[in-house]
Amino acid sequence: MADYLNILQKYKDVPGGIIEAYHALQREYNYIPEDAIAQAAEVFKMPKAKAYGVATFYSYFKVGKRGRYVVRICESAPCHVAGAAEVVKALEQQLGIKMGETTADGKFTLEFTECVGQCQATPVITINSKPYHDVSPDKVAGILAEYQ
Repeated sequence: MADYLNILQKYKDVPGGIIEAYHALQREYNYIPEDAIAQAAEVFKMPKAKAYGVATFYSYFKVGKRGRYVVRICESAPCHVAGAAEVVKALEQQLGIKMGETTADGKFTLEFTECVGQCQATPVITINSKPYHDVSPDKVAGILAEYQ
């Protein structure tokens, strides 16, 4: 088991510290490891179920492994109308995976997300929170190439 304790301990006495600790874990690993949740329950003196509930309540947090680069596409109405479904098909084809999956090399994960607040330039994808606006299927290969 990896030692997540160093990260968790930094936030032990901070109000709302478990959320800050989960942010720190996610920055470090790009997800929240399952083992870290059990350690968080001990550090923050709460039942494991509550620590897990905090980790899964917020859509930003991801429990369990995912790729180094998380490609999220907005599934709100404006992006949908602007052609998000075609962008999804291009992403899946380019990466050889379906939404919710991770490439075999652990490099990319595809996820849906709610509105990212960029409705002026739809459809929008983010890669590790960096937004890409006015995405069309023909732009997908070039965007992903930045991360190869």
